[in-house]
Amino acid sequence: MTTLDDSELVFDKDGVRLTVEDAVATVTLTNPAKRNAQSPALWRALTEAGRSLPGSVRVVVLCGEGKSFSAGLDRQAFTPEGFDGEPSFLDLARGSDEDLDAVIAEYQEAFTWWRRSDLVSIAAVQGHAIGAGFQLALACDLRVVAEDVQFAMRETSLGLVPDLTGTHPLVSLVGYARALEICATGRFVHAEEAERIGLANLSVPADELDAAVRDLSAALVAAPRDAVTETKALLQGVSGRSYEEQRTAERAAQARRLRDLAGLGD
Repeated sequence: MTTLDDSELVFDKDGVRLTVEDAVATVTLTNPAKRNAQSPALWRALTEAGRSLPGSVRVVVLCGEGKSFSAGLDRQAFTPEGFDGEPSFLDLARGSDEDLDAVIAEYQEAFTWWRRSDLVSIAAVQGHAIGAGFQLALACDLRVVAEDVQFAMRETSLGLVPDLTGTHPLVSLVGYARALEICATGRFVHAEEAERIGLANLSVPADELDAAVRDLSAALVAAPRDAVTETKALLQGVSGRSYEEQRTAERAAQARRLRDLAGLGD
């Protein structure tokens, strides 16, 4: 991954560090002692990371320090005291439906910006990616995993549902039936299966994870930015279009690219 020796530090707080080197930004979860467990403060920092990206950034790499990518929600959220300066989840549950909906929507913002059409995001995942950690990996466009990865959606075992935007990409990647089975059982999905069913683009030995992500980032940056942006937008829209509508969208996108290449763009 990008290191502080060869990159610009944008911010480092609340368990999140953002660095930028040329066209590649790296968002790192920085609490390995707690296996990068997540909290509302961390989610706000992730949201800020998305808002702080320079316009030159084309690829965003998401990674976690230590042996685990993220073990999910910090269980302190379910204690009466919660986190310092934060309402506990138990207190939130006592509020109105409108207030609870607004709070969850704010939390979800940490998981939404990774699919911006002007960026390609890559989750570099090792060890545990549980619950909110799994959903954070799913928030990215691409996933490169170490052979020791363990994905699991454990919300149902706590009497909850996955609510941090992970259900849509999970079903898109693996289909409804397999997504339901993974979520309802809470079982582990390991590297070989993750790659086979489409959760992971690539599985590599743990000591090769950083190099594999660097190579993928370099390949993505090598392609012309506008062409990648248009292609990503085309692919993102497939599920909402018919075949004929997609043909029309392809023609319109290609016309824009040809005009730009000919110097005839707006």
